[in-house]
Amino acid sequence: MKIKTSILIEELTEITKQNLLEVQEFQKLSIEQLNWKSNSDSWSILECIEHLNLYSQFYIPEIKLKIQDSKSKHEATFKSGMLGNYFSKAMLPREKINKMKTFKDKNPVGSKLDTSVLENFIDFQKKTLDLLNQSNKVSLNKTKTNITISSWLKLKLGDTFRVVIYHNHRHIVQAKNVLKMQGKHEE
Repeated sequence: MKIKTSILIEELTEITKQNLLEVQEFQKLSIEQLNWKSNSDSWSILECIEHLNLYSQFYIPEIKLKIQDSKSKHEATFKSGMLGNYFSKAMLPREKINKMKTFKDKNPVGSKLDTSVLENFIDFQKKTLDLLNQSNKVSLNKTKTNITISSWLKLKLGDTFRVVIYHNHRHIVQAKNVLKMQGKHEE
């Protein structure tokens, strides 16, 4: 994938703003609605969002550090790496969500969760928007970040943003589906 850097940043910013708005809507729900699950193997709305918070705890500081330390100048075009493009596309929501195994340390099932989960997510999204803005000064191609699944793999900053933001979007779609199922269950 090859794209103008400004367009990529703009698209990722819009998705992040939309994710933020969706979660702000969840703040209007009762704690019962936020913790409702269709079965013991599925996630509640709060579990979907907490899963994202667990990843943000790693990626927000990692991206911030790499932007601060980057010596590479901004380029007009971003060219996704093969692995980064694969991971990014895998994160995009589909009509029928393809289930993926979650790492144990990122699985919130069984956690006692409250509305602070939503507040934390909103805070992480504001930080993400700030980092997207800061990334206009560095190379999204040459600036590399560590990733959670392997200490020896690194992704281009542009791909890391795509993976994290698409992953957020994927699980917000999942949380919205939980709410829809809840409505059908109550009928």
